[in-house]
Amino acid sequence: MKIALVSPYDFCYPGGVVNHIIALEEQLSKMGHDVKIIAPTSRDVEGYENFIKIGNAHCFPAKGTTLRISTSLCLEPRIREVMEREKFEIFHLHEPCMPMLCSALLKFADAPIVGTFHASGVIPNYYYGWPVTTYKLKKRRHRIVGKIAVSQPAMDYANKYVPGEYEIIPNGIDLDIFHPDVKPLEQYLDGKLNILFVGRLEKRKGLKYLINAFKIVKKAFPDSRLIVVGPGVRFRRKYENKVRREHIEDVVFVGKVSLEEMPRYYKTADVYCSPAVSGESFGIVLLEAMAVGTPIVATDIPGYRTVLTSGKEGLLVRPRDSKLLASAICSILSDKELRMQMGANGILTSSEYDWKKVSRRIYDYYLKVLGRETPSEPADNEQKSEVLI
Repeated sequence: MKIALVSPYDFCYPGGVVNHIIALEEQLSKMGHDVKIIAPTSRDVEGYENFIKIGNAHCFPAKGTTLRISTSLCLEPRIREVMEREKFEIFHLHEPCMPMLCSALLKFADAPIVGTFHASGVIPNYYYGWPVTTYKLKKRRHRIVGKIAVSQPAMDYANKYVPGEYEIIPNGIDLDIFHPDVKPLEQYLDGKLNILFVGRLEKRKGLKYLINAFKIVKKAFPDSRLIVVGPGVRFRRKYENKVRREHIEDVVFVGKVSLEEMPRYYKTADVYCSPAVSGESFGIVLLEAMAVGTPIVATDIPGYRTVLTSGKEGLLVRPRDSKLLASAICSILSDKELRMQMGANGILTSSEYDWKKVSRRIYDYYLKVLGRETPSEPADNEQKSEVLI
């Protein structure tokens, strides 16, 4: 099948949607399909043979996060050029209501459109993408013939703007990369207890609450360390200044790390903490930590409750409460047996989100939308063959 995976966001910057699309492209390509990723960029992209650029991406600060999208009103010629050359059988738009690339393809796409809705809660995706061009998108949303939401919270949110029947298919995780046998980072194996944060350094990720919590944790566990991993310049300076000003020791800002390195950071951690305050429709970072066997402390928000059961793989606490966050971290750090049990539970939970399973569900949904019969799975004693469409 000839498939277009479309992102409205700058392909050069990491993020949940972009990472989702990259992983899905890899899995669908392994299944034998001809897959192209289409997205705007802020600079040249190297190393992706199946990538097609449409539009220049620009950066817009917005409500505690940063949008990197194309705002061009002149994408039609490039879109038509790509469609004429590629002859796609299906377009899979991620956040289909976001300007300008996805919203333009709602008008110009020459094949059936499936949309995946990732967002949840009061975040800019629909605030900027829907009301600004309501009169256009209300005329175009009927073109989304298949609707996928990554979670129940994402479906509830999207259904307000694009009503209809949804298929809930979660984000996936690459268990060939994230698994319990990865090696920890030797530089942090000095006897200290490591607390890990992973995420973009934005307000909604809640890092300031974790830093405040760490001050409390540090008193109970003097030999503890907070490792902060994730991109961000403006907020990083702010957080670093806070740490210096308040004389908080053992806080390490790592910055952006590669996908290959990321599992080793999770493995190094005695506890992973995600203090996000809003806007998380899913908990992909929670799954990454689970897959390597690391217990979790996270905020009790709908997207995180989708994947984590408090008391099983970790603990959920009320958002924006540094004291509760510190208490939960301390309870896990103080009990090695609990850490091991939560880690083992997390490994089992993460296995249900293997990208191999998730991509198969997405492909089967394509077939459903196109009115094609889903191939039956071969019996265990039969030789599996490639699906030819």
